[in-house]
Amino acid sequence: MSKPSLYFSNSQVTAVRLIWMTVAAILALMTVFPLLWMVSIAFKGAQESFSPALLPSAPTWSNFVYVLTEVPFIRYMLNSLFVSVTVTVVALFFHSMAGYALARLRFPGRELIFLAIFSTLLVSLPVVIVPLFIIVRAMGMLNTYGGIIIPSIFNAFGIFLLRQYYLSLPREIEEAAVMDGAGYWRIYWSVILPLSKPILSALAILFFLANWNAFLWPLTVASDQKFWVVQVGIANFKSEYSAAWNYMLAASTIVAIPTLVLFLVFQRQIMDSIKTSGLKRQPKTPGIKE
Repeated sequence: MSKPSLYFSNSQVTAVRLIWMTVAAILALMTVFPLLWMVSIAFKGAQESFSPALLPSAPTWSNFVYVLTEVPFIRYMLNSLFVSVTVTVVALFFHSMAGYALARLRFPGRELIFLAIFSTLLVSLPVVIVPLFIIVRAMGMLNTYGGIIIPSIFNAFGIFLLRQYYLSLPREIEEAAVMDGAGYWRIYWSVILPLSKPILSALAILFFLANWNAFLWPLTVASDQKFWVVQVGIANFKSEYSAAWNYMLAASTIVAIPTLVLFLVFQRQIMDSIKTSGLKRQPKTPGIKE
């Protein structure tokens, strides 16, 4: 009785590849199609907004002109940019310090503190939004940039990811710095941060996009229109012009452009962070305690 072959023929391999390529093409089309539909409606007139045709019969720029001139949309975008950049920079600075301390420094209650921080991942914003609003109001930060920014800085996922990354770094690098007379701050600033560029770049993109697309908390804490971010502006635009989907999607197209540019510029850093995150820990040096 002959044994079954352990190898596939060339025709079978080709067929499998075609199947997987077809599946990948279908998934890619499903991902891109909503974006194409958004851009298509952004160039359509009001009467053609609900037309099933993907391509507009008479493309127009009037929707973009209206959004940028008749609505303070530039102010909304500047607010979102300021909030997103500030939260990203401050969060990366404090998260990297917290991740380094939880990964390398030994102090009482370190694991308990990390467990408490990690457990906040299970708590969503709607659960704590009422007590958070009461605290912000008591501190007099309603309708201020501080009220939008400060509660958004803490992110347990960033601390967790940085801690795991720092645990993967070889201790010999820090031991060499200690032998040269460096303290904890010098090691963090001159050794750890330069090695953290790939993971910090990936986290910067995640933090920026999360705050650029933030809606619930900015809507709750800022009722003054001059502090509105783009997502709040678009939502209010919908309530005022419920049938003007061409204006809404033109605004959404403008908002999507910076995120697309950000990804195209930093896609190399994202891939580097994925590769670097697989760095294995070096074997322990005999006689040196962890």
